[in-house]
This record gives sequence, structure tokens and C-alpha cells, in this order.
Amino acid sequence: MEFVFQTAKRCVVNHLAKNSSVSSTLPYWLVNNPTILNFSWNQGQTVGASPLFLAVTVLSYLSLTFILSHATLPSVGPRTLRFLTAMHNILLLSLSFTMATGCALSVVYHAPSVDHVVCYPVNTPPEGPLFFWSHVFYLSKIFEFMDTLLIILSNSIRRLTFLHVYHHATVVVMCYLSLHTSQSFFPGVLVINSSVHVIMYFYYFLCAVGKRPRWKKFVTDCQIVQFFSSFGIMAWISYHHFTGPGCSGIWGWCFDAVFITSLLVLFLDFHSKNYSKKNEAKKNI
Repeated sequence: MEFVFQTAKRCVVNHLAKNSSVSSTLPYWLVNNPTILNFSWNQGQTVGASPLFLAVTVLSYLSLTFILSHATLPSVGPRTLRFLTAMHNILLLSLSFTMATGCALSVVYHAPSVDHVVCYPVNTPPEGPLFFWSHVFYLSKIFEFMDTLLIILSNSIRRLTFLHVYHHATVVVMCYLSLHTSQSFFPGVLVINSSVHVIMYFYYFLCAVGKRPRWKKFVTDCQIVQFFSSFGIMAWISYHHFTGPGCSGIWGWCFDAVFITSLLVLFLDFHSKNYSKKNEAKKNI
């Protein structure tokens, strides 16, 4: 695995080096910019870095979702709503792509080995490019609360499922814990999740502009594969943790294990109800 990592690392660096404009700008703006390079997650100082902020954010989301879903809101015209939805999706698509690229390049330029990414040494401080992108990822999950508002404004309460609300609220807690505990291999989770979200928000963007693709099932399948890959990651970290001096953020991973398992169960149930042959046959009648 180390050989594969180092080979891939050399290939990326050499490829960027062949294009002087890309090699001089992309790594700088996504990795070596002083703001990114000198980032540090400090409790009570960095934006979002306090239990109070986390609690108020999650509780506000849950409260407002309940209130707005039962309130009579001013009508939003279909064209205006489609425009807002399209802009929201293209923004999150772009942000997801940027996070995946920035975090992947941070691994290439700053991780000495694959073992370092998989298992941060115990007491690793949450600072540097990898944690900068984890912080952006954390804040992006709060911005994704807009998904819920757009569903409410569209009067599609049927889409406002327990899975939707539970996922949006709890993933913010997961991201906070990943930073608070300097969680090992969270960059891998970030790159995988952001890549899946590029596909997902591209699908939603096409729907918003009136071009509904026929690969909705593929989006759900990608999300389920993402959850299964997380179990592989957890097994990999556990191996390093229990056969070595330990990995940073192992308690954060314990929370993730429970959360991801619950999400997988809910997504499999959603998949079964919406894409089983029996249900597909009913939809075609």
C-alpha cells in the first residue's frame, strides 16, 4: 500500500509539474496558501469550534425544520424556486469538487506516508492543510441545511423524511468531533464524501433545470458504497491502532461507526422501498 501511495504521489506531482501554470497556482491556492498552511483549530476561537456553537446550530436546525414544515409560508413562484435550487446545487457541487481536490492535494504534498494519513500519532494537533479542509467540510455541512429549506419551500413534505433530517443534523456532529479529536484518516472520508456529492448535486442541478436524468438509483448506490467503504477504513485504522502505539481520534471513530451503521440501515431501507423490482413495476403501471 505504501508503494502504491508513493507512486501515485509522484505521478500527481510530475503531472502538475508538466503544466507550469497549474503547478504554480493550484497547489498554492488549495494547499500552500498561508491561510491554509497555517490553519489551526482552536477551541473557542476558530469559527464553529465550541460545543455551544455545535449545540445551538443542531438544535436550531431541528427546531426550525419542525416549525417551518408545519407553518404556512409565503408562496414562492416555480421559476424562482427552480432558480434558487439550481444555484444552491451548483454552488455545493463546486464546493464539493474544491474540497475533494484541495484535500487530495494536501495529502500528496504534506503526508509523508500513507500510514501517517491512516493513523495520525496520538495527540496530533488539528492544524495544517488537512485540518483546514476538514474545517471547510464541517462548515459546508451547515450550509447544506439549505437543502431542507428548499424542500419545505417546494411543499414537497414527502421528501422531508427522517433519514434526511437525521443525516443533516448528525453529520455536523461527526465533523465537529473529527476536528476536536484530530481524527485519523478523516481526509479520506472527506474526499470520498465530497466526490459522491459532486455526482449527487450534479444530478439535483439537472433536475432543477428540468432535465431529470434516469440515474437517480446510481446516486443512491454511490452513497451506499460510500458507507461500506467507511467500514473498510475503520477496520484499517483499528489494525494500526491496536498493533501500534495508537491512533489519534479513535473515540471520534467510535461515534462514526454507530452513525454510519445507522445511516447504512436507513439508506438500505430507502433503496429497498424505492428501487425494488416490485416497486419499479408499480411505478411503470
